Amino acid sequence: MNTGTYFSGSFAMVMLLLSGCASDSDIAPISYQQQSAKPVVTYALSLQGAPYHYGSDNPQDGFDCSGFVYHVYQQQGINLPRTTEDMANQLTPVEKNALHSGDLVFFDTNGKTFSHVGLYINGDHFIHAPSARTGKVLVSSLKNNYWQQHFVGVRRP
Repeated sequence: MNTGTYFSGSFAMVMLLLSGCASDSDIAPISYQQQSAKPVVTYALSLQGAPYHYGSDNPQDGFDCSGFVYHVYQQQGINLPRTTEDMANQLTPVEKNALHSGDLVFFDTNGKTFSHVGLYINGDHFIHAPSARTGKVLVSSLKNNYWQQHFVGVRRP
């Protein structure tokens, strides 16, 4: 076995896991509270600050981006696909100018068309579990340059 190949492959896997769903440091959290929101949004907002954990979909262990969306909708009795790509492929596409609270917003954060997902709140804000770097579920703005540049679409559960 060539240990150099093993090491570089292991290193690449670790870097992939640590990169999570989003990969830019320009993802500043926004303090956000909403009155009289849809139950799905109210529940999602209650999870602000929950830890990021790649591959997880529960508040005890933490969430990755699709695990967060999956969990939030599951708590409302709505079963979604578990992965970002499956959500994007199986849910109904919606035009960005027709966004409603509770819609899913998708981004290309790593060269893969549907590599990150968040839940739209309103007023150009969405809640998501961006990455190990940010470390937690947070609210971001769709007006942020990073998210504008990486936005790829909307789906409605």
